[in-house]
Amino acid sequence: MSAPVLVVGGGPVGLTVANLLAARDVPVLLVERNAATSDEAKAISLDDESLRTYQSAGIEGDVLDIVVPGTGTRFYGRRGRALFHARGPAPYRLGFSFKNQFAQPELERVLLQALKDRPEVEVRFATELVGLHEQHDGMIAQLDSGEVAVSWVLGCDGGRSAVRELNGIGMTGTSHNDVWLVTDTIGDAHDERYGMHHGDPRRPTVIVPGRDGRCRYEFQLRPGEGSRGETPDFATIQRLLAPYRDIAPEQVERAVTYTFNAVIADRWREGRCLLLGDAAHMMPPFAGQGLNSGVRDAANVAWKLAEVWHGRAGEELLDTYEAERRPHATAMVHFSERLGDIVMTTSTARAFLRDLAIRVMLRTGSGRRYLSQMRFRPQAAHTAGVVAATGHPRTGTLLAQPRVLVPPSLRPCLLDDVLGPGMALLGVDVPSWDSTLSWRARPIEVVLGDRLPRPSAGRLAIADCDGALESAVGDMRGHFVLVKPDRYIAAVFTPDQATQVAAVLSDYM
Repeated sequence: MSAPVLVVGGGPVGLTVANLLAARDVPVLLVERNAATSDEAKAISLDDESLRTYQSAGIEGDVLDIVVPGTGTRFYGRRGRALFHARGPAPYRLGFSFKNQFAQPELERVLLQALKDRPEVEVRFATELVGLHEQHDGMIAQLDSGEVAVSWVLGCDGGRSAVRELNGIGMTGTSHNDVWLVTDTIGDAHDERYGMHHGDPRRPTVIVPGRDGRCRYEFQLRPGEGSRGETPDFATIQRLLAPYRDIAPEQVERAVTYTFNAVIADRWREGRCLLLGDAAHMMPPFAGQGLNSGVRDAANVAWKLAEVWHGRAGEELLDTYEAERRPHATAMVHFSERLGDIVMTTSTARAFLRDLAIRVMLRTGSGRRYLSQMRFRPQAAHTAGVVAATGHPRTGTLLAQPRVLVPPSLRPCLLDDVLGPGMALLGVDVPSWDSTLSWRARPIEVVLGDRLPRPSAGRLAIADCDGALESAVGDMRGHFVLVKPDRYIAAVFTPDQATQVAAVLSDYM
């Protein structure tokens, strides 16, 4: 296979998957119908898993230069009083801050610049996909500038995806009629490192401060105050912002009105075409997971497509993409809807009950942890796909990323920098390594407790740096842990279960 992968769409998801593929030596042709990257700050929040994905592409440093390491979200009740601050499960559990504010135009510029430094990638702006024809060994993509032969097509072209429509794939879900006004401002005095959800039923409002005096405001409009797609007048913007700041016309970078959808594509693969991001699923913005879900798609697809493109795996590996990602994306769509219904309700009675329930929960330790650690948010877990069930509860979950000690220098480093770009096989204080474990996975011996790592022939060794490694894998002591390139756990097994696991995963190893 020599033809490039065609990435359709030059937004954050398309630029992300292009970087991930290029980092795995897969040639990419990226086309974008617009003449340049976006100048609109649509998405504004990256979570720690997304930053970890950029780490795998080697560009996390550039992305970190444009984000605000955030401290979560603070929720306010119907009378303006702070209810609780949701900070996430644990600080730097995945190696980065749990929530990070950014401006989409800056992110796109960073991702595009990274592609310009990669000879494997060609980017064509002002280029539209108009047709697709599958051949026995690839695709012919009809662009408005001519035809091109490609190996695979990734539809990262948003809610009105041409890839999805050309393949006749529908979307199922709900369209919501509530109209919201979003305005991005500059010269703002807000310096909080967290988002704010104001649950006043008279005017539900979201405020997210950014870098360099930028701040986003989102207001739910009342009937008659505006319609979807209308350009709001300055007087309306000024009136809505008045409780929070004074504003001049030149301090409004962007102001639009919109409604939102909660829909999922009926299927995510058609032959050699796969859908990612908004082309596959769209959700309300209240959980801040629209873009992050697309980045998860990119992380899942990229390593699998690279394995297929390089001839190390069969096409059936790509069938596991939807099996692994669809359940969590669906849960996140529904969660975003429910969160909006609860936090952004316009019912005085429901707002009263919401605030009362939260105050009751905060009186108990378990209730406080449930709210402050955001345990109410769906957690991704692969229950199908590249997984081998052995009865261990950690199978299919995301592995944490602590700092570890690696000989000979014993200088602390992030775990993923040790795992490498492919499969990794961790032996967590296992008594012995059987020579039959000769899979295509990097063998790494994990030493827990206050002990030094001792490398063995053919294996790396890592040790706990500060107790975080014990927290991350201590419950898998005595087991082997097979970690996929997207850092989800494919299997947790004892030495005597190795043959069983190898049989289940033989098609992918």
